[in-house]
This record gives sequence, structure tokens and C-alpha cells, in this order.
Amino acid sequence: MTAVKPEEGNRAKYWMRFAALGAFIVLIVAVLMVYGDKFSLEWMATQEAQLRSFEETSPWLAMGVAFLGYVLLTGLSLPGATGATLLLAWFFGFWKGLLLVSFASTLGATVAFLMSRFFVRDWVLARFGERLEGFQRALEREGAFYLFSLRLIPLVPFVVINLVMGLTPLRAGTFWWVSQLGMLPGTAVYVYAGSAVPRLETLATDGVGSVLQPQL
Repeated sequence: MTAVKPEEGNRAKYWMRFAALGAFIVLIVAVLMVYGDKFSLEWMATQEAQLRSFEETSPWLAMGVAFLGYVLLTGLSLPGATGATLLLAWFFGFWKGLLLVSFASTLGATVAFLMSRFFVRDWVLARFGERLEGFQRALEREGAFYLFSLRLIPLVPFVVINLVMGLTPLRAGTFWWVSQLGMLPGTAVYVYAGSAVPRLETLATDGVGSVLQPQL
């Protein structure tokens, strides 16, 4: 019986992971194509009274649904996190919104971090491992500091940080608590902006840019 070479086994493992990731992405795209309009601010603005009624009658269920939805949005690296933050801040107010968005965004970021590590890291290291040795060693020593610095810079995309850090030797626990702390100031600013919106229709009509003014 012919033995399978280690390189061939690794290649098969990579392709299986890429196939699983591709199938998952296709599923998400299909769901968005069918139900995408139900996630828009415009549609939700037409349901403002019903949303408020739901929150008043079932506050814990509303928090749970919002938390899960935000985790899925950020964990799958889908666009719309800023709009979702403003929406939840408008819906729950500043303190509830800050608590929900802070923990949900960190959990979602950790999910994206772990997905990047599982699906992509081995392939990247196999192809570029020698070139990344210095980078990997630096992150082993000071990964938490680098991550914290990046979290405090709003110009660095949230999604990019999650995916790139998944390629590093940084521990998931360290990624969690550093992200929780580092994202808190920026989260507070966005939640404050959303909580000041008087009506959801204002946010849907004028857009996110109308809320996030330069002075804010």
C-alpha cells in the first residue's frame, strides 16, 4: 500500500478547509440575498413601533436576539457593524447598548480570530513561514501590546485586525481581554452617537455619516 506523503496530506487538509469555508460563505450569501432587506435600517425604520413594543414586553429576549445577531455579524466579518452599533444604541440606550455591543463585538471578533486560525493559518505559514519568522517571534513577545495599539486606532479596520491576528501565535484568551479593553473607548463613542438619535427614521434617512460628525 502506497504511503501518503506529508505534503500531500497537508495539501488535502488545506483544500478541505477551504471547501468548507467556501460552502459556508455561499450559504451566508444565499441567506443575505433572500432576507437582506430585513437587515436594512430602512426596513427597520418602518417597524419602529413594533420593535419598541417587542423590547418593552420581552426585554431579555430582545437583548438576547440583539446580542446573537451582533456576534454573527462581526464573527462572520460581514459589513454593517457600525450601523448595527448605532441601531442597538438607539434601541437600548447608552448603558445597555454599551454593555451589549462591547461584549458581543469582542465575542464576534474572537470567533473571526479563531476562524482565521483554523481555516487559513496553516496554509499561510506553509507558504510564507520563513518570511514571517521575525514577525511571529515579535508577536510572541509583545503581541498583546501590538493588538492593544491597533484596537485604539479607529482607522485600522476591525475585520483586518481579527483575521491577521488569527495568523499569529497570540493566545485566544489574550486576544479576548485585550480586544475587550482596547475596543471599549471607540465602542463608547459610537454607542453615545447612536443613543443620541431621536428616531430610527432619522438614521435610516440621513445615513450613518450624519451621526458620526468629525467633532465626535
